[in-house]
Amino acid sequence: MTQNAGPGEFALTPEELAQFHQNGFFGPFKVYEIEEMRKIWRTERLSLMDRSQAIYREEAAQSGNTNISNYDRHLDNDFLADHVCNPRITEKVAGVLGPDVLCWRTEFFPKYPGDEGTDWHQADTFANASGSPQIVWAGDEHVHFGGTLTVWTAFTEANEDTGCLQFMPGSHQQMMYDETKKMHYAPDRINAEVKGGVPRGFFGYDYRELQIDEDFVPDESKAVPMVMRPGEAIMFWSTLMHASLPHNGKTEEMRLGFANRYVPTSVRVYPDTTEIIEYGGRVSLERFGSVLVSGTNAYDHNVIATQTTTGHPFTTR
Repeated sequence: MTQNAGPGEFALTPEELAQFHQNGFFGPFKVYEIEEMRKIWRTERLSLMDRSQAIYREEAAQSGNTNISNYDRHLDNDFLADHVCNPRITEKVAGVLGPDVLCWRTEFFPKYPGDEGTDWHQADTFANASGSPQIVWAGDEHVHFGGTLTVWTAFTEANEDTGCLQFMPGSHQQMMYDETKKMHYAPDRINAEVKGGVPRGFFGYDYRELQIDEDFVPDESKAVPMVMRPGEAIMFWSTLMHASLPHNGKTEEMRLGFANRYVPTSVRVYPDTTEIIEYGGRVSLERFGSVLVSGTNAYDHNVIATQTTTGHPFTTR
């Protein structure tokens, strides 16, 4: 299915693209109006409680305060299926990655009152939790050296009280972490550690175990908060140093972000594996498929989903 909106209508300008390459992120930019997003979420949060068509079994995926059952709900939910294909997002993504683009993963990122911030981290192959690369670039792409392009949309208020994202501009060109090392999962770490004076963790892992230089300490003075209203999104390289602040409990509203992750079609997704193992859970990839959101796919190394598990078609630009 192809949308009829004019090509380039929501694309980055040359100036915006140059800014993105320099900083490693672009935004926030509007995807939905504030009240539109609030109305959508009031409806969708109820529909998402029905996991009967979700591709991962919750009992196998759930662990801690974040879990694999938060992954890939765009594969069974109509709104999220349309969201990952939204041209306000995909035209910006294609301007960076090139015309042929896959969405290979989505994730919910909830933060409840009292929850710790997320530790500083970078992700290239996403082997950080399991030790096995989840995406592998072919090596001849002209746009970047690896990682994924993440578009993080605020479904609720994301500010310095509720635990907004933080970025270190320009940090995306040098990896400070070695994902071939192994982190050790310990759920009792959750909401139990303070780093640099800030309650920070990584969903039961300690990201510092992956540091190339064991004496490296992220420079908090370079951190920029990404305050976002409901319906706004921000696009960034996963190799950008990023974190989030804790939810300080001044409001009872949770902070909820939803992350779409995009790569060129040439990238291999979940190579040489049939399951995801991380965060204390294990799920089969039997029903998984990447979604072609832009252009065409000239490769046969990835499983492609053309519709949700309920029959809702994905829209390719």
